[in-house]
Amino acid sequence: MPIGSDPGPEVVPGYAAWRKGVAGVLAKPRRVEPAELGEEPERLLDTSTYDGVTIAPLYTRRDELPEQPLPGEFPFVRGADATRDVHRGWHVAARFESADSAAVNEEILAGLDNGVSALWLGAGERGVPVEQLPRALNGLLFELAPLALDAGADGNAAASQLFSILDGYQAPRREDIRISLGLTPLTSRFNGTSHTDLDTAVALAQQAIARPESVRALTVCGVAVHNAGASDAQELGAAVAAGLEYLRALTGAGVDIADALGQLIFRFAATDDQFATIAKFRAARRLWARVAHQLGAPAFGNAPQWAVTSAAMMTQRDPWVNMLRTTLAAFGAGVGGADYVTVLPFDVALPPGELDVSQPFSQRIARNTQLLLLEESHLGHVQDPGAGSWYVESLTDALAAKAWEFMQELEAAGGFGAALDSGLLAERVAATRAQRDRDVAHRKTSVTGVSEFPNLAEMPLSEAARVPSPIARYGAAFEQLRNRSDSYLATHGERPKALLVPLGPVAEYNVRVTFTANVLASGGIETINPGALEFAGIGSAASESGALVAVLCGTDARYGAEAAAAVEQLRGAGVTTVLLAGPEKAVAELTGAQRPDGFLTARMDAVAALSGLLEKLGA
Repeated sequence: MPIGSDPGPEVVPGYAAWRKGVAGVLAKPRRVEPAELGEEPERLLDTSTYDGVTIAPLYTRRDELPEQPLPGEFPFVRGADATRDVHRGWHVAARFESADSAAVNEEILAGLDNGVSALWLGAGERGVPVEQLPRALNGLLFELAPLALDAGADGNAAASQLFSILDGYQAPRREDIRISLGLTPLTSRFNGTSHTDLDTAVALAQQAIARPESVRALTVCGVAVHNAGASDAQELGAAVAAGLEYLRALTGAGVDIADALGQLIFRFAATDDQFATIAKFRAARRLWARVAHQLGAPAFGNAPQWAVTSAAMMTQRDPWVNMLRTTLAAFGAGVGGADYVTVLPFDVALPPGELDVSQPFSQRIARNTQLLLLEESHLGHVQDPGAGSWYVESLTDALAAKAWEFMQELEAAGGFGAALDSGLLAERVAATRAQRDRDVAHRKTSVTGVSEFPNLAEMPLSEAARVPSPIARYGAAFEQLRNRSDSYLATHGERPKALLVPLGPVAEYNVRVTFTANVLASGGIETINPGALEFAGIGSAASESGALVAVLCGTDARYGAEAAAAVEQLRGAGVTTVLLAGPEKAVAELTGAQRPDGFLTARMDAVAALSGLLEKLGA
């Protein structure tokens, strides 16, 4: 049978039976016969990413794709390097950005002694003063630890200083010294950070080509687009478009295409969606290999990849959960074949010292996250372990196709720079961000510790922590609600409160009581739960609590029998806002003073509802 043809459901043992079972389960809540769901009832379980990629509930041999070439071979989907040291795996890359060169030097040497294998050094306006770089890099064996600079507008001066240091460095094989100058003139324009201009970057790239070390001058920073709210395909497509613009600039200056391709390194964000992250790095290599092939240099399409755990996924509230997020992200990046991985500290979304933990502690946790994956889980011992997975291969293909489409849209607009100037790129990214914000607000996408399972007992944030961030953090809207609650707490000595009014026995109200307490806490509203109440005692409980907001919690059937009288009791006790945990249809017949003022449901706009409640409560 030809590869890629549909073998039909009979080839997969049990597939027809599984499909029949799916139809039976899905038909019940819909109150239809299984046959009415069609021949492919499992399609009802499909989900879609922000890029429009369909994620099926099950992948089988029906989804098998042709096997990709081995690592190190075009199109490099399975890895750019066929001879990667399996005992090292990927490079554990740590960032250093203190302005104290002596302190940075100590941190670098200590990091190298404790598992760091690549360095990302902030210089100039972003860290060590340029003239102090020799002190900061003193004692470093450049051939053993790849070095990347990040100097912003001081990139030219930092590169010149580094070249001077390398000129005086003795090494048996200078080609083993790997340097990235970290120049990001295009993507820095997108996020509004200072940068070296493109002409200067091209001139530095020409110097880099002439040097005996392995120096890459330009970094295509997809992270800048990701942090603004981009989807995976938008991040990849924008990165490829920026890479193309760099190649045009280099070749326009007379650089050979092979040398031009050798001047780029790509930086992408890794998120806690492990399969999406695995597919992203695999798809990115395929995309750039295709570019190199189209330009007649396919062997040079294996640009290094630098993964950075997503700052957008990090939370200020319950930040300890960020350790789990970064573990998943590092796992996905490593399995996906990233050459370098930087794990951000779990408290990166907070000002230094906010949690009363030292910076060395959070940096050590970030470093050890990777070391555990490498040295205990041995993830680096196998290249591309996701290869052959029906899901991973399908997701890689689909993501690469969507990213290529987005790149073509930017190219049709004149390229990365033109799409940036016209606002097209920002507009597309903003649309994705708005959709994600809606999904989080409606609790379709959960943010643990923020929109789900919030901890109202944690310490309020300082004023410094409440400053809005330019990063489109996923849980920011809920965290702003919590900030309002913190301000109320500081003024009144207690948090805004709402009374829960359970109706019926525990078995009836417990689910909605739990749901309501969780939702209100995500907005910083503390709940008073009197437990099982005698129906006649609802008014007394409300009076004793002093709450201005109350929420009825029970079954739809119970609401039909008791909601009207319960609402009247609560209003008589001084409650100004009565809500019902459940759908409006449960009390559709109620009108006037007997009708609740609002409804708490699983897919409501929780941010808008909670914001309104906080306003009513004086927060």
